[in-house]
Amino acid sequence: TGATSGIGKSTAELLAHGSYKLILCGRREDRLEALKTELSTKTEVLTLSFDVSDRDAVEKAIASLPKAWETVDVLINNAGNAHGLAPFHEGNLDDWDAMIDINVKGLLYVTKAIVPKMVERKSGHIINIGSIAGKEAYPNGNVYCGSKHAVNAINNGLRMDLNPYGIKVSQICPGMVETEFSLVRFKGDEEMAKKVYVDLEPLKPQDIAEMIEFILSRPTHVNISDMITFPTAQASSTLVNRKK
Repeated sequence: TGATSGIGKSTAELLAHGSYKLILCGRREDRLEALKTELSTKTEVLTLSFDVSDRDAVEKAIASLPKAWETVDVLINNAGNAHGLAPFHEGNLDDWDAMIDINVKGLLYVTKAIVPKMVERKSGHIINIGSIAGKEAYPNGNVYCGSKHAVNAINNGLRMDLNPYGIKVSQICPGMVETEFSLVRFKGDEEMAKKVYVDLEPLKPQDIAEMIEFILSRPTHVNISDMITFPTAQASSTLVNRKK
């Protein structure tokens, strides 16, 4: 999910060079088709355009998969967002809804649509893209942190529930990654978004894509259950070494 930019796009580009056929999911159909055109020279690609927070749309999209594509071996729950950065009492309810709907409910809807057939086959791998915000809260991040704490808990619970069926469940929790994340959080304010990464070298989407590839390449008996990764300049959500 979330294949049209950032981590999702980099992951699609990287996995296209391997043995994977790709189902690219996202809301921006034009970007999906452009990515499909780019990657179809390397592997088979199918696109599904839907909003993960729309339960009916998720169910219809997954149900529409052609028979040859019904066996999903790997699900990468990458779609997510952050809206606003404000103390709780100044929070915007629409922003809260957007974060809960996409980060939590969207992940649940997509996973619920895919997992039953993994359980039937007793095989599969789910990788959830979490955040350091799912491990520690930070000022003004209240609801975003809450949504990512939920992803962390769901990841752990899912791994336990699917353990009897031999299904792997993994999570990657990045720190600062330079994507459209900050641009969305600050509602298109490019100057504010750039300030997040000033005087440091953040992680790049490619870095996380390579970690996903590594997790998927482990032998059958190895499951990387959780991975926290920072840029070298970052030590926690709020401790960053900016060199001037």
